[in-house]
Amino acid sequence: MSICAKRPEGIWGAVLLPIDRRGEIEWSALHEQLSTLHESGLEGIYTNGTAGEFHSQTEQEFDRLSQLVAEFCRLVALPFQIGVSHSNARVARERLARIASLRPDAAQVTLPDWWAPSYEEAEAFLAGMAATAPEVPLVLYNPPHAKRRLSHGEIAKLRTAIPTLIGAKLPGGDEFWYEELRRKLPDFSVFIPGHFMASGCLAGGRGSYSNVACLSPAGALGWWRQLREDPAGALAFESRVIAFMNEQVLPLAVRYGLSNAALDKALAAAGRWCSMGPHLLWPYSCAPEEAVAELGGAARRQLPELFSMNQ
Repeated sequence: MSICAKRPEGIWGAVLLPIDRRGEIEWSALHEQLSTLHESGLEGIYTNGTAGEFHSQTEQEFDRLSQLVAEFCRLVALPFQIGVSHSNARVARERLARIASLRPDAAQVTLPDWWAPSYEEAEAFLAGMAATAPEVPLVLYNPPHAKRRLSHGEIAKLRTAIPTLIGAKLPGGDEFWYEELRRKLPDFSVFIPGHFMASGCLAGGRGSYSNVACLSPAGALGWWRQLREDPAGALAFESRVIAFMNEQVLPLAVRYGLSNAALDKALAAAGRWCSMGPHLLWPYSCAPEEAVAELGGAARRQLPELFSMNQ
């Protein structure tokens, strides 16, 4: 097993892809980003979430990224998860088989999504993934835009059937949603979207694969620590984070027709914590530079704590 055998928790940061002027991954810029994520004190990092553009990578790029991140994390003893998601279940299984020897703390997976799977097909998929790499724990990413959204009861059944399924990233919900979480998944690592981190974790979540960490890794960690020391203050801060997302970030999606990955990369570029531009792999659009600059200014006005919450 890897260096972090416990159930995952806390704030994890996404590994984002620096894109050069030719539209290719700028591999030389990744080390700076990884170093900053490590120095921020995050619980761990992960590749190939939505913001990591797993849907646009070639298999050669996937392998190179996985190897690079694994080598860095082993060197500095930083927990890491590798996303192996793909719309083709057989390709996802091949990705998992290839990265098993890298010994990640978990592999993140999404359900196949060209045709929404039934519950039975979802269980067959996850069971097949577990059999492919039985030594690698699995974390299910089941976001709001998934074609097959699983209920708490279905996830509980999957967990019973597949013991290596140790966690999930879920979108959160209302009071009833969290009551169901506590009742049906009491000791399961459910991760909450970054901007709902405080209320979600107080209600039963274990942490966040955090979009707030895209904007400021150290700030996201500072907010997590505030939650432990001053829950009321952390909840008050969450209301301002949500207001910032609603007023400054989500309108970019409408104005420029941007994907969620583009919004996360715009946050990273606006945060200026590493040499990260807003560009995405072809053919997806990004926020223009002037919008990124405005976003950075708004973040520092509305959420100054994120840029002063140091380790």
